[in-house]
Amino acid sequence: MSKPLPTFQDVLRARRVIAPYLPPTPLHHHPQLDVLLGATVFVKHENYQPIGAFKVRGGINFMAHLAAEERARGVVTASTGNHGQSVAYAAQLFGVRAVIVVPEGANPVKVNAMRAYGAEVVFHGADFEASKRHCLTLEQEQGLRFVSSGDEPLLIAGVATHTLEILEMQPDIDVIFAPVGGGSGCAGACLVAKSINPRIQVIGVAASGAPAGYLSWQARGERTASIATRAAGLATGAPFMMPQQIMWEHLDDFVLVEDADMIEAVRLYLEKAKTLAELAGAAPLAAAIKMKGQIAGKRVALILSGGNASLEELALSIR
Repeated sequence: MSKPLPTFQDVLRARRVIAPYLPPTPLHHHPQLDVLLGATVFVKHENYQPIGAFKVRGGINFMAHLAAEERARGVVTASTGNHGQSVAYAAQLFGVRAVIVVPEGANPVKVNAMRAYGAEVVFHGADFEASKRHCLTLEQEQGLRFVSSGDEPLLIAGVATHTLEILEMQPDIDVIFAPVGGGSGCAGACLVAKSINPRIQVIGVAASGAPAGYLSWQARGERTASIATRAAGLATGAPFMMPQQIMWEHLDDFVLVEDADMIEAVRLYLEKAKTLAELAGAAPLAAAIKMKGQIAGKRVALILSGGNASLEELALSIR
């Protein structure tokens, strides 16, 4: 039986659940980015979250709703990093065993953080899709509760609170740029923005080297694609259909950016906003630069979804 799509009311409930654990993150205006883009630019600093990424919102909302029997069983999920940190962090808060399956070669910064939050990390497969398949094996063998990183309404409602905060702080935003890996964050941005003010444009951003989400949005149906990007947070080879359904209805545009564009955007964040972004977190800025002519004069919000850059990734941006 398929799960119902989350609603705006679910987001409002999620905010009440999350509030005791997470204060709102800053929405900073950076004048040097105004000059760069010819727009009034606000950055939603999800890199200031305890795990350095927006996903923690969804993890806490999900874990708070687990039944006692499910908490006793424990959970298993697949992640390239930030979702895994979110589940690990929330599981520690609520006293739940968490097993995180990550691809071989996963970002060591994120893997070490998962372990520090008490999760058991299992390396399996060359990419996220292989890790996700292994989760189903562990679910059956150990009786764990599988947590999808995209097709889970509680996660989407939780992460959508970032856009609720944006529009409470700056209600006259014209355009919101959100990265798309699994799509929960972008779907959440659509859900909130269109419920509050349908005239707000929401633009999704994915890596050219991992276009499955983009192709699925274009086709209004499931499309897979190979993965060839350094942006771990965007490196999905198959779409999650729950976020896609929301984006099919509400997303205004979808942009692909090259790794080189994201690497440059990491550098620009360091130089002009004095803040650290991982490649996926810098993707919205890369897309805004690409669409500079279309957003000129507008009030723009960039969701800086995470700052968990490895030293290797950071070195690429400061050469």
